[in-house]
Amino acid sequence: MELFGGSISMIERGLNFSADKSKAIAQNVANADTPNYKAKTVDFKSYLNEAKASQPEAYRTDKRHLPFSPSSAGTPVRTYANFRFNQNGNGVDMDKEQADLAANQIYYSALVDRMSSKFNSLNNVIKGGR
Repeated sequence: MELFGGSISMIERGLNFSADKSKAIAQNVANADTPNYKAKTVDFKSYLNEAKASQPEAYRTDKRHLPFSPSSAGTPVRTYANFRFNQNGNGVDMDKEQADLAANQIYYSALVDRMSSKFNSLNNVIKGGR
């Protein structure tokens, strides 16, 4: 049985995405001066497709209803940007990486706040509203 209609597992997937994105940004920043290094990024679309594919088949009460079958999707893929920002062939743009890191931190904090809210609701139910 999924708690809260499976929303906790969706938040978990979002946290996993954010952690992978953070790792990719950290690798990019660490290799900012490495010649011919290509910047890495994590594709959100592949994470979204994986989440959709893992949903179970919905029950249809009438044959005329549309099926809710999941689309076929692969595993999340890390892609590489093909841009060159430096003379040495390095593909890391530090301004973009800092902006991505800030946006990712806001996303992660929002998900942690939402997860905390879900667990507080569950705790409230367990305690009987006291």
